Amino acid sequence: MTGRRLVAGLACLALGACSSMLPKLEAPELSIVRVDVIKADLIEQQLRVRMSVRNPNDRSLSVRGITYEMQVAGQPFAHGESEKNFEVPALGSSEFDLGVTANAAGAMLKLLSGGKSLETIEYRMVGKVSLATGLIRSIPFEKKGEFRLR
Repeated sequence: MTGRRLVAGLACLALGACSSMLPKLEAPELSIVRVDVIKADLIEQQLRVRMSVRNPNDRSLSVRGITYEMQVAGQPFAHGESEKNFEVPALGSSEFDLGVTANAAGAMLKLLSGGKSLETIEYRMVGKVSLATGLIRSIPFEKKGEFRLR
């Protein structure tokens, strides 16, 4: 019994030491730089969303993809995944484009019924950044903010 307890205690110490050696990654900070309407009708809108991602970590991030879901005015607006891999330097930033197909009818009806201007629109984006390398392969994120339609 004493030998088993000693082995179990050593195993717990070893696992604790290993978990403290794993790199701690902070979630990248994403923000919308620009939203351009490519094509729009009542049912479907095609947008080009220019995103900025800032890496608060002291190591570069090799991003395999970003999966996201976006709400506008509390209504589902768009979802999808980035198409290209890209690198975000340590303590640096990078920009990339997302092609977005959205059905904004519900969100726009809510905005219009509230009497709000369509110049500046509030959004909420949740998702995860998938990494191509390293022990940690995904980092969740949430971002709230506003964007301007052009």
